[in-house]
Amino acid sequence: MKTTTQRDLLATPSYLDETGREKVADGLRRLVANLFALYVKTKNYHWHMSGRHFRDYHLLLDEQSQQIFAAIDPVAERGRKLGFATLRSIGEIGQLQQIADDNAFHVNPLDMLTILTADNQLLAQAMRELHAQCDDINDVATASILENYIDQAEGRTWFLYEASRPVE
Repeated sequence: MKTTTQRDLLATPSYLDETGREKVADGLRRLVANLFALYVKTKNYHWHMSGRHFRDYHLLLDEQSQQIFAAIDPVAERGRKLGFATLRSIGEIGQLQQIADDNAFHVNPLDMLTILTADNQLLAQAMRELHAQCDDINDVATASILENYIDQAEGRTWFLYEASRPVE
């Protein structure tokens, strides 16, 4: 009688190479961790925004946090569709995230926008690298999902960058 392993419990039939799927699923777990970290950081800045552009920045960060949050479930579920686990805890997010937390008591509004610009660029680059891994194993479904989220991250970067530029 065959012993059932944890891997067997998560197995999903696929024509894609298992080693490649595992690498992509690992990248998706890291992406979910970064999305959670960026979501919390964006909400943190949204809640703690101040200054003369408060309303505009507050609303911008609320819109952006909603967009980031909406990406988390589809990305996590894509990893499950590949037959692998996704995140299970806040601790795992902390272990995998590349987006740095910000626990500062006060952050200048323009610094908030600049930090989030860089974080969204980091996220887009990580997704591009994961996209290349998808291409290597012909995982067009994951690549397609990533393309939309890369575009969103670039859109957020654009808005944050333009909002933080000095008036000429």
